[in-house]
Formats: sequence, C-alpha cells, structure tokens
Amino acid sequence: MGWFYLVLAGICEIFYAAAMPRTDGFTKLWPSLFCAVFIGLSMYLLSLATRSIPVGTAYAVWVGIGAIGTAIYGIVALGEDKSFLRVVCFGLILAGIVGLKLVSHERH
Repeated sequence: MGWFYLVLAGICEIFYAAAMPRTDGFTKLWPSLFCAVFIGLSMYLLSLATRSIPVGTAYAVWVGIGAIGTAIYGIVALGEDKSFLRVVCFGLILAGIVGLKLVSHERH
C-alpha cells in the first residue's frame, strides 16, 4: 500500500507544481488554494507512504515522480525544451526511480 500512496503523492506534486506559476506568487486566490490543497495532499500521502517505505527511498521517488511528471507537463503543455540530452537526463531520473523500487523492501 505504501507504493500506492507514494505514486499518488507524486501525482499530487505534479498538480501543485504545474499550478504554481498561475498563483502569481500566491497573490491569486483560486490558483493558490488549488496549489495549497495539492501540497497538503501530497505531504499527507507521502507521510502515509513512509509508514512502510524508508524515508530516504520514499522522498527520492516522490521528488523523481514530481520532476518527471512536471517536465512532461512542461514539454507537452507549455512547449518547453525537449532536446535529446534533456530527455536522456529525465530518463536517468526515471531509471533511478525504477531502481529504487526494485531494490527496496517495504516494512510491515
């Protein structure tokens, strides 16, 4: 169940990261509330994940999911750079996430 919570926490991180520019420095109410809700939800789900996944592993995977998801959002929705080397670097982050999943053992 910990990995399920961790993936959801990472998805919530993508939502708040994508919304953050729309807050205009947290001066716009609705985008700021949206962002705050997903920040809180992401932290809560991450805390649930750390009940059974070591905190170092959980945090690294959480950041990785957020980074890759937000990068994909930036490339697809915002027209950000999609150069070969940038995509390779994100692939390395993904390889690290998969590697951590493969070598990690959940506590029971």
